[in-house]
Amino acid sequence: MSLHRLSFSAWLAAAAALVVTGSAAAQSDPVVGSRNVATADPVVGSPPSTPCTVTLFQDQVFANFDAKPFEYAPPADCPGPWQKVVLNADFSVSMGRQFDRTAQIWLGGAVIYFGTTQEPSSTVAPSWHIERDLTDYSPLFHAAQDGHIRLDNFVGDYGTTTYDGIIQGSASVSFYPAVGTLADHPKRPDSVLPLSATADGSVATLSLPDDQLAVTFDNLPTNIEHAFLDVYAQSQGGDEFWYSCVTDELADTLFDCPGTAFREAEIYVDGEAAGVAPIFPWVYTGGIDPYLWRPIPGVQTLAFEPYRVDLTPFAGMLDDGASHTIAISIFNAHGYWATTANLLLYLDPGAAQLSGAVTSNTLAAPAPQVSQDSAANGDATDYHFSVVSNRQFAIAGTLHTSHGTVNTQVAQTLGYSNVQQFTVSDSVYRQNVVQSTTIDSTTTTTNGSTTSILHEQRSYPFTLDYDQEPVATGYTLATNIDQEFKQSISVGNQGFVARTAMLDNHVVSGDVFDLDPNGILTGHHDQGATQTFTYKAPFGACYSRQITAEAGVLTQVSDSAGCGSGNSLRWPDLFENYASSVVGYTVQLLP
Repeated sequence: MSLHRLSFSAWLAAAAALVVTGSAAAQSDPVVGSRNVATADPVVGSPPSTPCTVTLFQDQVFANFDAKPFEYAPPADCPGPWQKVVLNADFSVSMGRQFDRTAQIWLGGAVIYFGTTQEPSSTVAPSWHIERDLTDYSPLFHAAQDGHIRLDNFVGDYGTTTYDGIIQGSASVSFYPAVGTLADHPKRPDSVLPLSATADGSVATLSLPDDQLAVTFDNLPTNIEHAFLDVYAQSQGGDEFWYSCVTDELADTLFDCPGTAFREAEIYVDGEAAGVAPIFPWVYTGGIDPYLWRPIPGVQTLAFEPYRVDLTPFAGMLDDGASHTIAISIFNAHGYWATTANLLLYLDPGAAQLSGAVTSNTLAAPAPQVSQDSAANGDATDYHFSVVSNRQFAIAGTLHTSHGTVNTQVAQTLGYSNVQQFTVSDSVYRQNVVQSTTIDSTTTTTNGSTTSILHEQRSYPFTLDYDQEPVATGYTLATNIDQEFKQSISVGNQGFVARTAMLDNHVVSGDVFDLDPNGILTGHHDQGATQTFTYKAPFGACYSRQITAEAGVLTQVSDSAGCGSGNSLRWPDLFENYASSVVGYTVQLLP
């Protein structure tokens, strides 16, 4: 019996008739017994005011590769300021055969939603709901603007296969008027500027390490006090399963992708290294084994969360009235990364122009350490591969503002490790991936005698077990994935007790394929998944939900574990205000 190891891309074609899901979608009431999309993610909490809602598009059909334009006008009855701005989107796909697709919503050239879709089956037409807090993007909504949604979807015959899953979607934005005085609410960005490949908004496709998404700004405000970059980097093509890649020498032998398994987004200001955006290992709804994500999707699969890079130490440089270029590249890119970003600027209302400079910068290019070896194991060969990257850096800047000289330092410790074990013979293929990404960030801001400290810790634990073994009827292919997003943020003034918020989104999925001697899928068994989402804020807000599924059906929903008497879906505004008062920008955790 010879080995028929299916590559990840081949699985997509072989399993095109299967259902999958994927999401960071908000489903407030998952239904036990349902085969529809189910997530434990919370909805966005609502302020105590009545919103005005503006429709972006309604019942839009996606069955081709054309961008779908829409026109936006601000809500006349809710002119702002807004306490909260929330995107609401609903998508569905008809029963049939269809791949997962990437969706992006753009307004004024800026991306306001980025995610992927659910796959259908011949018996399930999935639907799902998306909510995203866009309050930090409020400047985009004050003026009438053109927008579009990009959701490329092929419907028709391709070779001997018919793809007939048609996707539909609607989206609106809810504007909640501010309650109380402006002093009661967090400071928000004054300007949002897109980094996109075209003026009306599109992703850049970065296929090589030297490729860049670079945007030159000729007319930046000259009173920038804080600057942040929200970065999206979505793996596509040969890099879709980047976390499973190995060295170029082993790629063909192990039926795998080359370039090693280390990727990260590098940020530059005028050619100077300015920040790093570690990449979360998203798995899309057709990823690896589509049954893994039925009905519970992977972490953030339907609605990606951008990584926010603090560029405040560069504010003095950006305030000089000259042109400045901000660029993004992907370390080890290997065809390709769909990349975009938004630049968020906070301005000093008390001065027309600020001055300052970057005073120190120790950020250097990564230097990952790679090792590999092999050894005979009976009639098989064992392979070991690892790539490790550990570094520390600090970037500091000074800024002369209307309220004094402000010194800001962003210090980060980044850890990355990907260890893979393989056993390969003519009939066996086993792959185990254990990956860890850790980010420890401390932003220290000093203004006169006051020093505020923001400490953020993130980790992206990820494991993948893939085991193809011979049986009497052909092969079995068992796949298990453990995927987690963990985050904590502590904020406080030096000398006082810090306030901390914590979030944990954890999905565990497993399934076993049955394959005939030629590697053709004949069935599957032992499919199941669990998602646990917990969130705690320092002023009492708490959310906890766990959902479980077996054989493609939601079997259990459990709320309030670890939250005492119950969940609180109300947005923790007190924490937002506290964060804003000490560091000048809003800390947000919930999607």
